[in-house]
Amino acid sequence: MLSKCANSSCSNSFLYLTKGKLYRMETEDAETGTAIPGAEFATKKSSRRLEYFWLCDECAPSLTLTFKKGVGIKTAPKPAAPIQVAVASAH
Repeated sequence: MLSKCANSSCSNSFLYLTKGKLYRMETEDAETGTAIPGAEFATKKSSRRLEYFWLCDECAPSLTLTFKKGVGIKTAPKPAAPIQVAVASAH
């Protein structure tokens, strides 16, 4: 269940879906899984699951969420929008 902003330095509480930005991300946990019985080397299957994360109205304009295997969900600055140059046409 969502309870607060995914930004660890923010304490805003999740109250409404219309406030902020909701993310649905596939995460992977390599530590869960089972070894194959009788296998020469123990291998583990990764466990994938869909999880929901939320950034509040204050954090969503400047941050996005990323997933890195072995690290988990992290906030990252949004890339700068490309500068659009208006070209005046000569008539």
